Amino acid sequence: MIRAAGRAAARSASGGFTLIELMIAVAIFALITAIALPMYRSEVLRANRVDAVRTLTSYRQALERCYSQNFTYLNQVTSPCPAAPGLPTNSTNGYYAITFPGMTATSYTIVATPNGTQVNDTSCASMQVTNTGAQSALNSSGTDSTQTCWGGK
Repeated sequence: MIRAAGRAAARSASGGFTLIELMIAVAIFALITAIALPMYRSEVLRANRVDAVRTLTSYRQALERCYSQNFTYLNQVTSPCPAAPGLPTNSTNGYYAITFPGMTATSYTIVATPNGTQVNDTSCASMQVTNTGAQSALNSSGTDSTQTCWGGK
């Protein structure tokens, strides 16, 4: 009886954790991290798609404004369109490369492709919008993912 009381007093006096308690805490932390970290990264990639949508929409509006004033989408000396140069550039936050392939006086296509860490977003490997307002997107395997990339789940 005295021996048991002595151990209890010694344990409460040290105030520390046992190795088992510490290992259980580490295991719980590792499990939570293994589940939460991939979900967090996925949500960050999904949130960064807004950068592409915002930039594509902004350039589309600038090109339409240019066309309504100059009757051409091209950036020319006689009809300057400085807001939409037609040259490759990066999106506002730099998560996407913006290109204008096949731009003519009467039509355009604006394409956003991921840059940097955003290339891990395989659901939206390419997003584009045309002068008709048609929005489309492809995943990394070339399958249509317009609904995923331009809105929705």
